[in-house]
Amino acid sequence: MSVPGADLPVREVLPATVDAVRSHGTAVLVAPPGSGKTSLLPLALADALGGTVVVAEPRRVATRAAAARLATLIGEPLGQRVGHAMRGERSGGTDLRVEVVTTGLLVRRLQQDPELPGVSAIVIDECHERHLDADLLLALCVDVRTNLRDDLALVATSATADTARLGSALGSAAPAPVITASAVRYDVAVEWAPPPVATPLLPGGRVDPRLLDHVAAVVRRALAENEGDVLVFVPGEAEIDGVTRRLAGENVLPLFGRQSRAEQDRALTPSGTRRTVVTTSVAESSLTVPGVRVVVDSGLAREPRTDQSRGLGALVTRRVSRSSADQRAGRAGREAPGRVYRCWSATDHARLDDHAAPEIATADLASFALDLAAWGAPGGAGLALLDAPPEAAMTAATELLRRIEAVDEDGRITRRGRRIAAVGAHPRLARALLDGAPLVGADRAREVVALLSDDAGRGSGDDLPARWRALRRGEDRGATARWREEVKRLGRGAPAGREAPGEPARRVPDDLAAGIVVGLAYPDRIARVRSTGSATYQMSGGTGAALDPRSPLRGTDWLAVAVADRAPGRADARIRSAAPIDEATARDVAGDLVATTDQIRWDDDRVVTRRVETLGAIVLNDAPLTRPDPLLVQAAVRDGLRRSGLSVLHWSEAALALRERLAFCQAHLGVPWPAVDDEALLAGLDDWLGTELAAVRGARDLARIDVAAGLRRLLPWPDAARFDELAPERIMVPSGSAVRLAYDGAAPPVLAVKLQEVFGWTATPTVADGRVPVVLHLLSPARRPAAITSDLASFWQQGYPQVRADLRARYPRHPWPEDPLSAVATGRAKPRR
Repeated sequence: MSVPGADLPVREVLPATVDAVRSHGTAVLVAPPGSGKTSLLPLALADALGGTVVVAEPRRVATRAAAARLATLIGEPLGQRVGHAMRGERSGGTDLRVEVVTTGLLVRRLQQDPELPGVSAIVIDECHERHLDADLLLALCVDVRTNLRDDLALVATSATADTARLGSALGSAAPAPVITASAVRYDVAVEWAPPPVATPLLPGGRVDPRLLDHVAAVVRRALAENEGDVLVFVPGEAEIDGVTRRLAGENVLPLFGRQSRAEQDRALTPSGTRRTVVTTSVAESSLTVPGVRVVVDSGLAREPRTDQSRGLGALVTRRVSRSSADQRAGRAGREAPGRVYRCWSATDHARLDDHAAPEIATADLASFALDLAAWGAPGGAGLALLDAPPEAAMTAATELLRRIEAVDEDGRITRRGRRIAAVGAHPRLARALLDGAPLVGADRAREVVALLSDDAGRGSGDDLPARWRALRRGEDRGATARWREEVKRLGRGAPAGREAPGEPARRVPDDLAAGIVVGLAYPDRIARVRSTGSATYQMSGGTGAALDPRSPLRGTDWLAVAVADRAPGRADARIRSAAPIDEATARDVAGDLVATTDQIRWDDDRVVTRRVETLGAIVLNDAPLTRPDPLLVQAAVRDGLRRSGLSVLHWSEAALALRERLAFCQAHLGVPWPAVDDEALLAGLDDWLGTELAAVRGARDLARIDVAAGLRRLLPWPDAARFDELAPERIMVPSGSAVRLAYDGAAPPVLAVKLQEVFGWTATPTVADGRVPVVLHLLSPARRPAAITSDLASFWQQGYPQVRADLRARYPRHPWPEDPLSAVATGRAKPRR
């Protein structure tokens, strides 16, 4: 197979690339978009190595286009020596020299036969895009080359020069050689064309319509200022439609992955009239649109993201990276000097990320984890992955696979897991097909799974059964054709999903059949309405969800949600696609989520005892418990006391006083006197309240607990016998009164007593074996402090004369002797005359 295309820059480095493959078995070819690496490299390898060269492309549209381009270059019809293959579509037989396939299809081929007989080389194209399938394929190919086929040549291509990890992953003993082709031969002028008014992304990642107005205006400007076709980059299909409508009257052709083959061919085939092709990132690097001289770039891209904590996926709109912007711009300089109009400023450009995050960092990893288990490398152990999978995402994926019995406890694939893998769909959908066929019939199960797999309902409302009926009627010919092809493929790939002989599926209405299949795929998204007539639901996985208020599904009590996404900052997810079910069906399809538990818990400073039946986070039944387990009640009380604090107990004056006396002893005498602060008491609840807690059966019992009795259990033996001596509750004063001491933790205790009751008292009383003097608050007849002292002898000499002078006129009925030391102490006033 001779190599045409002398005008393409990559031709100059083909000999060096082939030599590197011959000498090392591996190579990395760095060449910008449009340089010919996808077109010329496979032909050069086929000439040099013999056998079949398999080229792996990240997207279906790029696979089909690359194969057609290769066949055209050698002047043969597609399917003769150049063919292609993807899910549900194939051209060519056993005599192919070059076969272009999707990365996902090649991963499945490797799983079936890792030796790939007849294949001499594998080219993994556009590795810089870091698609999950491509990363996995690279690791599996390296493993095959290392352990099974050292003659298998591996070449990775990239449009960016960031190849250090790529070369290291490909090479075993030493990094693979890196060959770099020159840039596209033609210059591309940059025009900065930001909107006149800032148009940030709207809530939920929606694109401001004013930005689409601006993009359309820039396209009209580009058409007026330049010659040649215009390639317009927007984030998704909705924006393609929006820009197309705004450019009415122009020759506008949309290009995106879910189009029919004929629609894609129209956009990829030059015509005699000037064209404006509006596309997504699908045309960024792995696809060439001929005739383009001008690029208009919105600066936005849309990528899948997975909320691992909620199990919800979403398409997230983001700013492009600088490397992506450069690749988009390069499309204008493939065939002649070109121009790119960037709908942002040079200042904003400087703030862009260098590269987009690899898909492994943000994706749902369930299929990836199943592929690793099928390969015999659970979690990726021993494989040359460019990036390790995030731990949280990998844990969620493995837990899902365990729930559907696809892997065992050690992460190894099971027999059922191999049946699931053979379906060639996401593990959730494969499980729904296998388990749904006996319930609703194999044909209907395949039809619903095909609908879910193709996401054919996007943009057509949230009523999934209605979409199913529309596809059956053929209302959308392109979508119907894709859907029917997928139904056929599922029939070929999952024969085990058919009903067992003699066990026909029960005849259920189509709407309910759809709900059964969706519920089997997404049991964590089964949802029940929160209140009658409401548009908001509680999903079994724990997240709230809401229908569009105008949805035909509103008023349905139970839903099986197929697609839902949650915008940042919003509590509830938005339901995008769902089917009605009923409670009995929900219990059947999500039986492992149904549980009955006795909930005995502390709530709002009280013990709550109920028997609750749940389906995940959905409460099915909730009734009071008549005879709760005493041990569980006690555990709830202990938990409540630790969370709410000791204030929920009834603290009598005696209990408070006893606690302060104990705290005083611990502070001044130390061991063996116990600490009685909150932390210590909560940590040792059973030591002092064990008996009382054992008798608690409900909230009322808490108020009856004798806290003082519990505290007395903390008195250390034998020191407890001296407790009233060390920290007396009362002290006898000269008047004969027994006056209460006020303790406050480590502070000296306070004795508040009428001054006249301590006449003749010269020695200040002490506690704690004489270590701590008592603080006396000497009170006036009105029981207000007239003096505070810890040294009575000094007070009588220095303080008393002033107090006597201040108060005796005010309180003449009370004694104020000049010599208080010789006076008789009394608590009474003089009798009236």
